[in-house]
Amino acid sequence: MDYEVTLSLSARRDLEDVVRYISADAPERAIEFGRFLISSVKSLAQFPEKGRVVPEFGNSVIREIVVRSYRVIYRVNHESRKIEVIRFWHGRRGMPDFPDE
Repeated sequence: MDYEVTLSLSARRDLEDVVRYISADAPERAIEFGRFLISSVKSLAQFPEKGRVVPEFGNSVIREIVVRSYRVIYRVNHESRKIEVIRFWHGRRGMPDFPDE
């Protein structure tokens, strides 16, 4: 049985910001890239530990995959079989922060 993958409020905002930023130059490309990011996180449903532990936190439930220039940071809950995507964070922005939600 696959894990349920959800996007936190901060991840949804990040995704909107990414698409908005790219759309200033290339609207079609922006939507395509947003869909690409979403399809990348869907693969976590079958492979929840696909990503590495986020080095800045060293917590085995906070993991990340790298999708092009973006760190997709997510939390794994094995008991409830859920994955929550926390952030879509551009690699040049330094260490990701985690807003309280």
